[in-house]
Amino acid sequence: MKVRVSVQLKPGILDPQGKAVEQGLHGFAFEVEHVRIGRLIEMDIPGSDPAEVKAKAQAMCDKLLVNPVMEKASIEVL
Repeated sequence: MKVRVSVQLKPGILDPQGKAVEQGLHGFAFEVEHVRIGRLIEMDIPGSDPAEVKAKAQAMCDKLLVNPVMEKASIEVL
């Protein structure tokens, strides 16, 4: 099954990359606020039970994909 994991910085964590993009957009006269940069991970995980596949993806996040001190993840089974 295809799984999409969206990883974002937790609220309150400074995002210098997001701030740089925000300033760049202002330089092009775009009105934006609070730009945050994250990452998107898509993968295929073998299985037919969406709950089981989501649990596997959560285990991957817990062990490797996400820094729980600074980041949060949302998992979507497609």
